[in-house]
Amino acid sequence: RLAKFLIPRADCLRVVSERIKHSIIGRFPNAELNISVLPIFVDTERLAKLLPSTNLHKKYQEFSFIILMVSRLTREKNIGLAIEAMAEIVKKESKTGLVIVGDGPELDKLKIQSEKLKVADNIRFVGWEDDLVSYYKSADLYLLTSNYEGYGRTVIEALACNLPVVMTDVGVAGEVVIDRNNGIIVPTNEFSGLIFEILKLIQDKKAYAELKENSRLPAPMPSKEEYLRRFKESLERC
Repeated sequence: RLAKFLIPRADCLRVVSERIKHSIIGRFPNAELNISVLPIFVDTERLAKLLPSTNLHKKYQEFSFIILMVSRLTREKNIGLAIEAMAEIVKKESKTGLVIVGDGPELDKLKIQSEKLKVADNIRFVGWEDDLVSYYKSADLYLLTSNYEGYGRTVIEALACNLPVVMTDVGVAGEVVIDRNNGIIVPTNEFSGLIFEILKLIQDKKAYAELKENSRLPAPMPSKEEYLRRFKESLERC
């Protein structure tokens, strides 16, 4: 209700993706909207240069393939879909592990779900971690299963660390992550497609190597100085 009142009356809007811009234009087709697109700042150069201090494969030697998720554990992140997918994946690839970094109100529910689906031995809930670089740089795959995202900062961070990405069609999908190029995009809440894509990457070493080779940002992200300059310009235009 606030958005319906405020957006048509705003002198300008700043959004973090083209997806949000087009969504707003679609909802308010008759309003004269001054919209600038400026993504969230991520220091990708720093991430690329940092060295990992730990290795997930040494920490979790029971897993031969490690899938990483970094997220608040809330309903819209749809972590439950990843756990459901794991229940099918481990039937064919029993040494696959899912490492979930984060915390939130869904934690207990997700743990119960993993127990019910008999995949608790393949899932590690590690809470919040400061050393995300070690996770990004030693996992085998980054997974995002959100129902919606405004942006998807963790995907940017994963690609900056050369970690292959499989994600639902939300946030930066189609803008930063290009399907079948530097990542794989599946329809939101697509269960069978998600399982198929992950299993293919686990079982087909050539397909995984090709995705790994291309797992990088399609263009350099702005430096902090450039980002602040663009932020300043957007305020001045307003």
